[in-house]
Amino acid sequence: MPKLSVVVPFYNVQTYAPDALKSLELNARDDFEFLLVDDCSTDGTPGLLERAARELPGAVHLRHGRNGGLATARNTGLDAANGEYLAFLDGDDWLAPGHLARTLAAIEALNCDFVRTDHVKCTGRSRTVQRVPYGPEAVVADPRTAILPADRATSVDYPYAWAGMYHRRLLDRGLLHFTHGLRTAEDRPWIWRLHREAESFAAVGMPGIFYRRGVATSLTQIGDERQLDFIRAFDQVLSDTAADVESDLLLPKAVRTYCAIIAHHFGSIERFEPDVARKLRSMSTDALGRMPQDVLDLVLDSMDVERSALLRRVRGRRRTTAPGANA
Repeated sequence: MPKLSVVVPFYNVQTYAPDALKSLELNARDDFEFLLVDDCSTDGTPGLLERAARELPGAVHLRHGRNGGLATARNTGLDAANGEYLAFLDGDDWLAPGHLARTLAAIEALNCDFVRTDHVKCTGRSRTVQRVPYGPEAVVADPRTAILPADRATSVDYPYAWAGMYHRRLLDRGLLHFTHGLRTAEDRPWIWRLHREAESFAAVGMPGIFYRRGVATSLTQIGDERQLDFIRAFDQVLSDTAADVESDLLLPKAVRTYCAIIAHHFGSIERFEPDVARKLRSMSTDALGRMPQDVLDLVLDSMDVERSALLRRVRGRRRTTAPGANA
């Protein structure tokens, strides 16, 4: 059994894949495997991965016959993983030399289910360290205690799968797979499930992953219909949280986060194609209508005036556009 499996999805990132692959080379060990998942790229990415499979120690090239999205690509890697520990990297990001070994040493020393790491956000030439929004460092805790409070950024608001490392027992328990087919926000139901159902975690700092922002092929830069998968992702967060034994305690956080993401998308609605912008308005109205209305009332009362007013307007469209209502 390898000590560590690293799942790395790629899709049309021939410009950036060499940086990711070189960083894996600078992290390689005899007991590491790198699962390179090509999600049916149409550029030069497959050739780069074929070469890496021959030259990069521990590399395994897996190829999709059709594009399935990031969640599905990660699941393909997880299904093939043999390691005692697991980690993720995206094909347009890169690692500092030795980062994987340092993170592995930390999780083994702490003997917990998973660790979360800081990262470096890279926008052009700008570099900014992004911290795990959790106070104690290198202290093992119950992940459930890191979900709240509702009105402050917490560990579930730092959903990046690649910002951490995970023991295989989480995979065996069914906690590491992503919701099949989600093309954006795939890590939101995933991080909530980890924090509800895993038994132990720790934040360990170590900002050794470099997260590239502003990539033209990234869904964060493309205003097409795939962006609207955040609705399905957060519907799942709400549904799973409502079934939790502590739903009364956790639902305000889930609803508030969902509302904040809706408001965020409305704040940059001009980047969406016109048809997608219309769907965003309609689907957001429906989503607000599906939320527990008593919890939603409390959340809107507690938010800042600008976002609260926006969300109340979006919510109000449900009444004015209902069958039989006056337009």
